[in-house]
Amino acid sequence: MNAENNNGQDAESLLPARWKILDGSALKVLAVIAMIADHTASALLGDTSIILFRLGTRIIDLYDLMRTVGRISFPLFAFLLVEGFAHTRSVKRYAGNLLLFALASEIPWNLEHSGTLLYSGQNVMFTLLFGLLSLWVIRDYQGSREKKAAALLGLLALSVVFRADYGCAGFGFILMLYLLRDQKLLQAVVGCCFLPDRWVAGLAFLPISLYNGKRGFIRGKPMKYAFYLVYPLHLLVLFWIRKMTIGY
Repeated sequence: MNAENNNGQDAESLLPARWKILDGSALKVLAVIAMIADHTASALLGDTSIILFRLGTRIIDLYDLMRTVGRISFPLFAFLLVEGFAHTRSVKRYAGNLLLFALASEIPWNLEHSGTLLYSGQNVMFTLLFGLLSLWVIRDYQGSREKKAAALLGLLALSVVFRADYGCAGFGFILMLYLLRDQKLLQAVVGCCFLPDRWVAGLAFLPISLYNGKRGFIRGKPMKYAFYLVYPLHLLVLFWIRKMTIGY
């Protein structure tokens, strides 16, 4: 289903429909690949220098390349969250899944980041959960503007207190994607200025502009939960490899 604005018209698009060749499943696969590349470089390549090529006086090594690719993962996951919110039959069930996998991912996240069961920050599933709840407040909460604002500030405060990955910027980025969902050009411009490593994270809007609004092959509970499980499982694998090779 293509995104529509409040008048039932197709939302403003950056590209002609014939160029939109990526469905939601393709964006999910791309986001997962970018995430794994980013975390692999961070966990295993931080103390190495594998030079790939030179650009003038600048040396590009494997670590830099993989971390650069990884910068597009969160914007893609945030975009997919907004799409999922728009089309889910149950926000409550969606939020429950995010909470379940946020909790299930916490120990793998801590192990991968610190080599122990304790780490000061919380995994990105919590960021996505707080973002989803904020979208529910904006669209469905039947309170006054003051109560809505208070609820949003409360969720923002939770993301800060929990030290959820990407923090205030990640929370705000999800809100921005939703509020500007019918203004694609403005969404991309603002999005490029929102996150750390701005221009790199902004590259995520290239595949986003190719999104055709279709779900793709990731559908049904087995595929959906397999997609969720990639997150904690890849963190455990990276922890184990680092433990065996570097020793933390």
